Amino acid sequence: MQIFKNFRLVGADFKGSQAKSAMLVDKGIIQWVGLQSKVPKNLKIKKTIDLKNQLVFPSFIECHTHTVFAGSRAEEFEMRNNGVSYLEIAEKGGGIISTVKATRKASSQQLVELTQKRVDEFLKQGVSTLEIKSGYALDLKNEIKTLEILKKIKGPRIIPTFLGAHARAPEYNSNSEYLEYLAKEVLPVIKKKNLSNRVDIFIENKFFEKAESEKYLKAAADLGFEITIHANQLSVSAGAELALQFMAKSADHMINLNDEIIKSYARSKTVAVLLPTADLYMKCAYPPARKLIDAGVRVALATDYNPGTAPSQDLSLVGLLARLEMKMTLPEVFKAYTIAAAQALGIDAEEGSLEVGKRANFICTESDLSDFFYSAGKMPEHQLFILGESTTTRQKTS
Repeated sequence: MQIFKNFRLVGADFKGSQAKSAMLVDKGIIQWVGLQSKVPKNLKIKKTIDLKNQLVFPSFIECHTHTVFAGSRAEEFEMRNNGVSYLEIAEKGGGIISTVKATRKASSQQLVELTQKRVDEFLKQGVSTLEIKSGYALDLKNEIKTLEILKKIKGPRIIPTFLGAHARAPEYNSNSEYLEYLAKEVLPVIKKKNLSNRVDIFIENKFFEKAESEKYLKAAADLGFEITIHANQLSVSAGAELALQFMAKSADHMINLNDEIIKSYARSKTVAVLLPTADLYMKCAYPPARKLIDAGVRVALATDYNPGTAPSQDLSLVGLLARLEMKMTLPEVFKAYTIAAAQALGIDAEEGSLEVGKRANFICTESDLSDFFYSAGKMPEHQLFILGESTTTRQKTS
């Protein structure tokens, strides 16, 4: 048993308390948290950590990334900036398929090294849990390779998601044929090897559309996979609707929405994961965060880190765009990157807030909360603890 003492606990409203707080942790799990003056007596404390009046709040959870890939798509940024659309690039063999070609060629060791460096950048920013999708291989052999390397990544907890339905593999002539291949030949192997319990799909006009996507999602659900969906990013598609139908953990992007679908989400437990860095790079409209939150929808934030449409790992930029462009308040941004992100991943019973029975994953800092999500490219000086253990000495991540 160890005790963390002499800190100011940030409450559920993300306002820092001036009262001295304490937290008891055993084997990485919170056993008690509250005012220091009320710590239970007669405990066998093996280690005491004085946090010296710093602020303490839950660590960040990054709930939507495409961190495993090889190659670069920097040239596509110039193309889009000169007026070539995302769909036009994809139709010419660029976009996701260009990354697929590079990722298939890369060895497992190369992917481990590339991925570990990127994961380390998330860790430096206070990320204790990181979702990583496959989807840059699009065949059984290489999708398995992509997911298996995640077991070798060190640092934060990794939540793997199978995104074989990211785009149609070049070997197939139709979306329905490819999705049938995934459903019959790939999903059962992913399940048997226990490589992921989550399935994602990119539902969009001219990519995967309603009827074929519904059939695939039913096959995934029947195998026991949790569902998440890339939904309504480029147009009003069936993604947001199907996410509700399959009680998805999250629907991600969520830009093109009407009032009725927002009301439906407010009645559901499906989290709307908003990805403003992608919207910045794609020159899209930003999601209607204010409408979603005011209606009572659960809203999370994430980087959508990927080589094409969101090549930035900067959490500060995500929060800054959420505040500037989506009119989210600072407490809403913190909630979106902690408890709501945990809900999007289905792990809110384990982390996302500092409560008894949850993982002792937290950040301590001498900075004010207002210093966070304020300066793009700079995370305030802080220390990250995962399962009650410090991951690094005090650091600057600018």
